[in-house]
Amino acid sequence: MKLELYQIDAFTDKVFGGNPACVVPLESWLSDELLLKITKENAVAETAFFVHKEDKIHLRWFTPEIEMDLCGHATLATAHCLKTLLNYQKNQIVFETLSGDLTVLVENDWYHLDFPSRMPVESSLPEIISKSLNIQPKEVLKSRDYVLVYETEEDIKNITINRQFFDQINLDPGGVVVTAKGEKCDFVSRYFTPQSTILEDPVTGSAHCSLIPFWANRLKKNELSAMQLSERIGKLKCINKEKRVIISGQARTYSIGNLWIE
Repeated sequence: MKLELYQIDAFTDKVFGGNPACVVPLESWLSDELLLKITKENAVAETAFFVHKEDKIHLRWFTPEIEMDLCGHATLATAHCLKTLLNYQKNQIVFETLSGDLTVLVENDWYHLDFPSRMPVESSLPEIISKSLNIQPKEVLKSRDYVLVYETEEDIKNITINRQFFDQINLDPGGVVVTAKGEKCDFVSRYFTPQSTILEDPVTGSAHCSLIPFWANRLKKNELSAMQLSERIGKLKCINKEKRVIISGQARTYSIGNLWIE
């Protein structure tokens, strides 16, 4: 069996930046076991698989460990693949997903992801997460992910994770996002996933479903700029709406190839 494989760098305007995702078009669904094996072999944070379905596209996301309920960068990567490589004619793409229908609007070189808003609520920090962190947060909130708020951007840059403790946490399918007000943008963040092959996700679109409403409320503005301060750096434009968020970014194609499964 021969499958097409595209690797796209999402939330960046240049290759080797943002977050890499693999995109695999399918004519029909393969077994979950095989999808997971393909994802492990791809060795990136997420692989997106999609099947055309009438006027929608059925989209699923897998990490090397599990199927995810929502993934921003792999959705952006899929939209970029469809528009720039697979001759998809419409500028509005509707994806059918585990998180409901998600719309991506394509305008010039930008992809605008219409995602659900997930306002985090005040929470307490589990002791095992606290032990994992070299710097403690000033606020703790939670939605799907733990959202840890810090004083400064410098704190975010200097956070290190002790995996001896961190990998004892089971947050499937969530993680821990650390965030602070930005120096050259509205807010910054980093994202960590316990028990994951890739500890730090370079750019996490789904985490911004919580970060956007939180910072919109804190900063009293609904249009925001954001950066994820991983080694690869991700840049996002954000709009807060009542029950939705718009997460916008660019993407670049890194590689085009094939999978051969006998």
